[in-house]
Amino acid sequence: MIRVLDGERSVDFYRSAFGFEIADRLDFDSFTLIYLKNDESGFELELTVNKGRSEPYALGDGYGHFAVSVGDLDAEHNRLETLGLAPNRIVEFKRDEVMIARFFFITDPDGYKIEVLERSGRFQSI
Repeated sequence: MIRVLDGERSVDFYRSAFGFEIADRLDFDSFTLIYLKNDESGFELELTVNKGRSEPYALGDGYGHFAVSVGDLDAEHNRLETLGLAPNRIVEFKRDEVMIARFFFITDPDGYKIEVLERSGRFQSI
């Protein structure tokens, strides 16, 4: 679960970036819960929209994030750039010249970092 200021803006971002669609929406007096998922896994992302809030959330100084995996990292990076979503550069993480992971980060409209990993090695599916 992540807290977002503008539910529709966040839904648009996650739909464009990762193919997430609304699985459910629960509206309450003071907040709305929006559940997003795609066809690639059973993972769901819960967006909480607190009604009446106008200030951005303080995300803290921790390095917490979630990750998604893709089959073709370069193609996904190019697609996100074309959409104007400004993914960070691709990183090749190695140990003793052995590739451990290829990935990049992208930031959602509320400042949350999402890691996009290439499916390989121990990251066959996330």
